[in-house]
Amino acid sequence: MNKKLRKNVKNILFYLFVIVFVGIIVLPFIWQFLTSLKPMSEISAIPAKWIPSKINVQFYFNVFQKHPFAKYLINSLVVATCTTFLSILIGASAAYALGRLRFKGKKFMMMAILSISMFPTIATLSPIYLLLKQLNLLNTYAGLVIPYITFALPLSIWLLTNFFSQLPRGFEEAAAIDGCSRIGTFFRIMLPLIKPAIFSVALIVFINAWNEYIYALTFMTDDMMRTVPVGIAMFPSNYEMPWGDMAAASVIVTVPLIVMVLIFQKKIIAGLTTGGIKE
Repeated sequence: MNKKLRKNVKNILFYLFVIVFVGIIVLPFIWQFLTSLKPMSEISAIPAKWIPSKINVQFYFNVFQKHPFAKYLINSLVVATCTTFLSILIGASAAYALGRLRFKGKKFMMMAILSISMFPTIATLSPIYLLLKQLNLLNTYAGLVIPYITFALPLSIWLLTNFFSQLPRGFEEAAAIDGCSRIGTFFRIMLPLIKPAIFSVALIVFINAWNEYIYALTFMTDDMMRTVPVGIAMFPSNYEMPWGDMAAASVIVTVPLIVMVLIFQKKIIAGLTTGGIKE
């Protein structure tokens, strides 16, 4: 087997692996989407039918008619947006200090920040619940945003610190010569330079906050304050398992995220590669 043939075989195997891998990931969503379009009689049919015999969109109407699903979407959007904005604002400031300034205990602080993200959610559930109850923050947006920030910040700080540390020192020196303060340098020069990275981190934080379940289930007991994951989990009743409604709801909340990633994929890739080469 000559060198060119071996290379072609390796390329074919690589693309086959990619196709199979992507197929395994996408398959559950395809099945969920097709389930949301099936008539009720075909959802539990044995053997299972992949393609519905006729298109049925009634489940999509049921999601909004039988449940306050629009309110669930608003709640998730508000919580995820606030969490993302505050995490990026605070995280970028902390990351700039850790990535650009020299002070004692910086490495210890970085390890401490990283260790916070290692706590299992269930271990912090009870103390956070008691704290929020004392502060009368249960069933409020703040009651979810504050806990979400505590776990989104370590991720934001850790990732953005690496990007800040890779930027050349010449930018700050030029800004100082022009009379720009440290804060002015941060907002006017450094933040614009890592916009793609900030966008990537913001998207990760937003998706994590959008999909979070345990905190939302525990801290939001009022039906009108529930977020999307908890709202969908509450669809079943004692006598009914609405598979069609749940499938339709899951498609509704997933499609916007997929579209958003596809639209901004260039910025995401640029953010992931920013700082990969040290100047």
